[in-house]
Amino acid sequence: MAVYTIAFFAHAIEVAFSVRNNAENDQTKFDFSRTERSGRIGSAMMTLAFILLFAGVIFRGLSAHRVPWGNMYEFSITGALAFSGAYLFALKKYKLRWLGLPVSIAVLLTLGTAVTLLYRPSAPLVPALKSTWLAIHVSAAIVSGGVFLLANAVAATYLILDRIEEKGPRPAWALRLPSLEVLDQLSYRLVAFVFPLWTFAVIAGAIWAESAWGRYWGWDPKETWAFITWVAYAAYLHARVTIGWRGRRAAWLCLFAGSTFLFNYVYVNIWGTGRHTYSGL
Repeated sequence: MAVYTIAFFAHAIEVAFSVRNNAENDQTKFDFSRTERSGRIGSAMMTLAFILLFAGVIFRGLSAHRVPWGNMYEFSITGALAFSGAYLFALKKYKLRWLGLPVSIAVLLTLGTAVTLLYRPSAPLVPALKSTWLAIHVSAAIVSGGVFLLANAVAATYLILDRIEEKGPRPAWALRLPSLEVLDQLSYRLVAFVFPLWTFAVIAGAIWAESAWGRYWGWDPKETWAFITWVAYAAYLHARVTIGWRGRRAAWLCLFAGSTFLFNYVYVNIWGTGRHTYSGL
């Protein structure tokens, strides 16, 4: 968390101190060449924090003598790892350093909640989770969730910039951000890339349920919302490919699909009832 905090401040400095006011024409411009070093430090700290968090997840598994996905604390720290990993992976191909600030904030909030509210000591798994399917099903769900959330962040950025451009030219702080077309395509590609993995996670969960409880599907709250998330993202891809939805409508649908995933992660895990209630709270 300390390293993620350094990354947060570095990216905040990159944005704040790149503003340059021109007294002659009373205009505000962004000069990111002035804060290039701060941006590089932020990216380096994000990478270092990812490595340290990865080590933390591994050590948690070694402490518990199992894969570290048995409760909400473990799922949260691994989810933060997947989210920051998806950002770093996309950063290699796309110019996404502008997302470093919101990603570091989101990861810090997730880790802070996990440490202060969700932490549980290492303990053996409950009987229903003692299966090799735990590593297969949950790892697929965690990776999918991390990429889905990154796609949602891009879609939200699209909607914000779209609303701004309706009123006129972009303000100085938004000039460095990609065009609406690039954001629209990036959000779609992230969802299209990870949707097959989410499909596999849902199917693997059904196979595991049959092995553990003698039925493939029981409309448990978590199963139901996992299916709703699958339908929502399938509708998003269908609308993009067959109907030709682009831009604002597609971004809103992407955010709706992501909200179903977050509802499943937060509400169903903590306050829901059913056979998937393993939060320990």
